[in-house]
Amino acid sequence: MLKPLCFMVMPYGRKSTQAEPGKGPGDVDFNALWDRAYVPVIKMLGYEPVRADQDTGTLIVTQMLERLYFADLVLADMTIPNGNVCYELGIRHAAKDKGCVLLAADWSKQLFDVAQMRTIRYPLPEGNIEGATAAAIQEAVRAPISKLASGRSPMHEAIKGYPDQVDESATSTMQDYLRDLALMQGEIRAVRALPSQQRIARAKALALEYASLSVRAPVAIALIRLLRESVDKLEDWQVVLDYIASLPLDLADQPEFHEHRAFALSGTGRVVDSIAALETTIGRFGPTPERLGLLGGRYKRLARLASSDKERERLRNLAISAYERGMDLDLNEYYCSCNLPRLYRARNAKGDEERAQSVLRQVILACERAMSRSVADEWLRATLLSAAFDAGDADKAEAMADDMDKLVGEPGVAGLVSYKLDIIISDLEASAGQISDPERRQRLEAVARKFRTYLDADTV
Repeated sequence: MLKPLCFMVMPYGRKSTQAEPGKGPGDVDFNALWDRAYVPVIKMLGYEPVRADQDTGTLIVTQMLERLYFADLVLADMTIPNGNVCYELGIRHAAKDKGCVLLAADWSKQLFDVAQMRTIRYPLPEGNIEGATAAAIQEAVRAPISKLASGRSPMHEAIKGYPDQVDESATSTMQDYLRDLALMQGEIRAVRALPSQQRIARAKALALEYASLSVRAPVAIALIRLLRESVDKLEDWQVVLDYIASLPLDLADQPEFHEHRAFALSGTGRVVDSIAALETTIGRFGPTPERLGLLGGRYKRLARLASSDKERERLRNLAISAYERGMDLDLNEYYCSCNLPRLYRARNAKGDEERAQSVLRQVILACERAMSRSVADEWLRATLLSAAFDAGDADKAEAMADDMDKLVGEPGVAGLVSYKLDIIISDLEASAGQISDPERRQRLEAVARKFRTYLDADTV
């Protein structure tokens, strides 16, 4: 008698986890996870275990679709973000109403959509999958897999009558909503095309206009992003906070809104409240370079305002720690690393100059990589300018300053509004002050003054 088939959807080989140090292993041998943990437990449950790489030859798309459709059970390991795994999970959810179970390591953080789905958690303290780890995983997942295997897929659960008996009245309602959403997105593009000083008022009006639709996540997310992008002056941040406060609690509790709220709190001057909000967000939803970069920036701001050397040193070290944690998650993300050279030099402990030079090289490489990939980031050229200052490269800094319009950006597209430019100038001034060579320091200070004049003239 043939056993029912269990098709496993998971990464192959050894993969980086980007887990924060101390919160999970740096990489995981997913082949060992399959061999030592999943295969035994699948057999215990009475299924025949199959994974794509164990077929004769690599699965082509048609074969993969067949496995996903005909398998009696599909298990999807969501421990790390993986495009193929997410794609195959979506196929199974759409194709069959039952028999799909999500699993993930206990320390992993899921992407937004997947985080809303029931997921079996298992202990994974190390990535080699030693005997004790494999046994603990089997113990953690065996009974829950058996229980959840009969659960309905989100697609079949959400859409009544799916796939061939869908309620047409529901279809009409959704079409009306999508038309409203398309109209709103067109209005958002119009706001972005306005001069920076005019955006926040129109963005606020648009948020009020679409308040009746704001209970839906896509609309709320689009509007909060527009409001944040439209901030021109510090007092505009209250508009962002007010909008978040107007959202239903279940929607405002999503990770993205926590990030926007923390940043807006800092913008209104409530830096300590911002730090508390960021720490809570990281604790609940996990670290990302963006969250740790925001956290480092808040500590850096407090350090500048500190009333004593001892307090300044404490806050500076907290900023360095946050930035280092963010940099370790992804070396290609230059947000965290670009702030470290001048912080190391300000601390001036043993080895800090070597650390500054090492990180500076990484920042430049990451920025140049982003430039070669045509990454659309309004901070990219500004980060390269800051790196030139940190390197004491007056020639490069002056060349970039000569092309100021390109650096600042085209208003309505990637323009750096006044408060953003003020942040950059403050960093440039701090960096220039750390250059020991008098001639180069004077040249860099002249570039910083040029930007300060540009800001004061309010031509951004």
